[in-house]
Amino acid sequence: MFRLLQKPPAWVAEVDLQELRQSTEEFNVAITDMAALQERIKLLPGEIAGRAAEQNNRTLFVLTMVTVLALPINIIVGLLGMNVCGIPLAEHPWGFWIVVAIVGAFSVVAGGLALSRKRG
Repeated sequence: MFRLLQKPPAWVAEVDLQELRQSTEEFNVAITDMAALQERIKLLPGEIAGRAAEQNNRTLFVLTMVTVLALPINIIVGLLGMNVCGIPLAEHPWGFWIVVAIVGAFSVVAGGLALSRKRG
């Protein structure tokens, strides 16, 4: 196309030559746009994979936090659920509430540590 515009045949009218130049420029712009779109399309799989990995990381973080926050409760319930003699605070009138306070304190500390590490 460009060679034809460089040395047009004698039988091509000037008006037709101008229209051919204009069409060639528009075609060149369209080809340039298509090349740019192809480059963007090539980058999409990487971006999609990055977003999926980010979502997986958020989900795993939430699951880890639930596990960390439930750990003190599970340990103490497991220890106190054993049917053996000598359970601490079994005879104390406030024993149940003391154990609840200990479990709550452990949960608050674990939650505070987990959230502070996420922000930092």
